[in-house]
Amino acid sequence: MPIPEDVTGDEIDKDVRQELQSLPKTLADDVARNLVMVARLLDEDPEGAYGYSRVALRLASRVAAVREAAGFAAYASQKYGEALAEFRAAKRMTGNIDLWPVMADCERGLGRPEKALDMAGAPEVHKLDKAGQVEMRLVAAGARRDMGQLDAAIVTLQSPELAANSVQPWTARLRYAYADALLAAGRESEAREWFAKAVEADRDGSTDASDRLAELDGVEFVDAMVEDEDDEAPAPLKASEDEIVNKDEIVNKDEIVNKDEIVNKDEIVNEDEVENKDEVESDKD
Repeated sequence: MPIPEDVTGDEIDKDVRQELQSLPKTLADDVARNLVMVARLLDEDPEGAYGYSRVALRLASRVAAVREAAGFAAYASQKYGEALAEFRAAKRMTGNIDLWPVMADCERGLGRPEKALDMAGAPEVHKLDKAGQVEMRLVAAGARRDMGQLDAAIVTLQSPELAANSVQPWTARLRYAYADALLAAGRESEAREWFAKAVEADRDGSTDASDRLAELDGVEFVDAMVEDEDDEAPAPLKASEDEIVNKDEIVNKDEIVNKDEIVNKDEIVNEDEVENKDEVESDKD
């Protein structure tokens, strides 16, 4: 797969670069560049990231960082069986249990929530750092919901981390999951409260908590441009109050070509429907 010329491979984490030192330099550089592309595309183009991860895997399948990257690319592409196999391989190579929560979530993706719950209760969880333990709690709550156990999911999310006032990297997602579980259980007023708290903590827009809160408050977002599928030409344009800032300014510039289309302050005429300017002047009289 083609790789942009500006990608050198030096962009990868220094720990990963150190792992690649076991390879010949030219091969290590090729693997590094493919791993950079995986990281770049993982969120916006999971399938593209998956493609680059497969190249890296063919080149260096015995490098744990490569197996881990391949696992995350497969996970993002919803290839849960493949992702689980790669995560297990990386864990065997390193002995690191950091991947335990995402491995459990793969079990959920494969339709095995009971297995995910078993992993949530395993000794490995106690070896996770705080972020990993919160992630494991999120996975366990999701497994409970998969099994239709809404109340149990709510209880699972109730924790000191949820109640804490301080904002941590996981706070917004934890509050969001709790709000979503409350809403699924029909506890709308409580859900609204926790969606609002999630918005407060969501500094990087990692959730759609603000949209969910707006929905609960009855705020509707209407597309200003509605096309008639039966007609090839667009319907006559009408200006809404939101589009007009003052008597002379139209906000939606894509729909209004110039001010000649405006007959008066309240009416917008599509010039294609008027044969000549005399008719417009006659109508005005």
